[in-house]
Amino acid sequence: MVGSTIEFDTVLELCQEQHRRIILATLTHEKRSVTVTDLTKTILKHNHHTPLAAVSEEESKRIRLALHHVHLPKLAEQSIVGYDRERQLVKPTPQFDQLQPQLSAIIDADPDLDAPISP
Repeated sequence: MVGSTIEFDTVLELCQEQHRRIILATLTHEKRSVTVTDLTKTILKHNHHTPLAAVSEEESKRIRLALHHVHLPKLAEQSIVGYDRERQLVKPTPQFDQLQPQLSAIIDADPDLDAPISP
């Protein structure tokens, strides 16, 4: 998929789930690699509206597992992010940069994502 363009319907499908929108918004804001731990905290903060101190280890683990097994592989499969499982790092790719106008429009339209999105 590297070097090719992604169909707009695929972009919409990838952005359909709020956890993935939070991942993409975080990478847009940070413009650098972020850890899976930081993404987990950001999802808890913006999706669950829960203070981090009040989050159970079970909930945090559930989100980390969903990132590891569902969301990050789905984004990596389309070459939107690079995901280093061993180092637990997620980074934007050139494909991510090319999709920035579409991603920004989708992210900006989400009323639950208050800017700025950051870990």
